[in-house]
Amino acid sequence: MTMTSSPNIDGVLVQWGERLFYPANRMARTASPARLSGGLGKRAAAVRARIQATVVQRAPQVMVKVTGGGRGMAAIAAHFRYIAKAGRLPFEDDRGVVEEGKEALRDLAWQWQYGGSYIGEVSHRREAFNIMLSMPSGTDPLSIQRAAREFAQAELAGHRWVMVLHDHQANPHVHLSVRAEGRDGKRLNPRKADLQRWRETFAEKLRGWGIEAEATRQATRGQLRNYEPLWCIKAAEAGRLRSPREKAKSGSSSERSRKEAIVAWTHIARGLAGSDDAVDRALAESVDRYVRTTPFALEYSQRLEKHREQPRLISGREPAPALEAVRVAKQQPTLAPAPRRPEIERQR
Repeated sequence: MTMTSSPNIDGVLVQWGERLFYPANRMARTASPARLSGGLGKRAAAVRARIQATVVQRAPQVMVKVTGGGRGMAAIAAHFRYIAKAGRLPFEDDRGVVEEGKEALRDLAWQWQYGGSYIGEVSHRREAFNIMLSMPSGTDPLSIQRAAREFAQAELAGHRWVMVLHDHQANPHVHLSVRAEGRDGKRLNPRKADLQRWRETFAEKLRGWGIEAEATRQATRGQLRNYEPLWCIKAAEAGRLRSPREKAKSGSSSERSRKEAIVAWTHIARGLAGSDDAVDRALAESVDRYVRTTPFALEYSQRLEKHREQPRLISGREPAPALEAVRVAKQQPTLAPAPRRPEIERQR
C-alpha cells in the first residue's frame, strides 16, 4: 500500500522541482498562468510526474525553435511559399481556415501586408517570427499538428499566424509563422524564458493527445550539446561557414546552470530517499542513477580525476583549476543513505 507523503518531502520537491522543471514560473514576465499551481500536494504530484517522465520513462523532448523571421513582406511571402511548398501543402491560419494553392498564398500575404500596420516589401525590423515545433521520428504527425494548433491558440493569441505540417521528412514537425504586431498593436519579442515556456506548453498539449513528451532544459538533463543555429547549418552546407561553433557549451553561465541543476537533483533525491513511501525511495535511486550518467556529471568526474593526477606546482600550491573543482565539489551536498533503506550513492 502506498503511504501518504510527508508535507516536508512535498515541500522539498516543490522548492527544488520548480528550479528544475518550471523556470518560466520565476523568469518570464508573462500573463500566462504558472505551470506549477494549486495546493502543496498537487504541486508535489506534478513534480513527481515530471521526475518519473525524465529519469525513468526518458520521455522524448520537444523542440520549439525560432528559425528566423521576415524583415519585410517579400521575405515573409517567400517563407509562406517555402513552408507550403508553393501551395502544394495545405496551410491553416489563426481563424481556423485551411487553404492551399498559389492564389490562396498570395491572398494570405495581402492580408498580412494590409491587415494592421502596413508592412513594406523591405523593413528595418522583424515583422514576423518563424517557429518550428518538432518531435522525434515515429511520433504521430496528426497529434503534433493538433498540439501545435493548441499551442498557437494559447501562446500566440492576438496575433495572426499560419501553420503547415511537414510529415514527409524524418522528424514530423510544424512550421509556424506569426505576425510580430498583435491586434492590440503590441509586438512579439520572445526571450529565452519565453522559449522555455513555449516548450512547456507544447509538451503539455502533446500529453493531452496521449503523446509522451517532456520539455526539460539542457541544464536539467546535464546536456552539453551546443545546437547550431539554422544560418550556420545552411552556411556549412554551402561551404561558406568559416568558424563552426563548439560542439559543447563551455561558457561560465551554462556551467553554472548545470551545477545548480545537480544541486537541485541532489536535494530532491535526498528528500525522496527519506520518504516512508517505497515508491518515493525507488524513485530516489532512479534519480541518483540518472544524474550520475548525465554527460555533464561524467565530464565533471573526468575533470576532477584529471586534476587529482596533476602534480603540484613547485611552490606546493595546487593548480587553480583543481582548487576550483574542489571548491565546487565541497559546496555541493552529497546524497546520504537513509537508515534501513536503499542507499543512494554519493555523487562525485
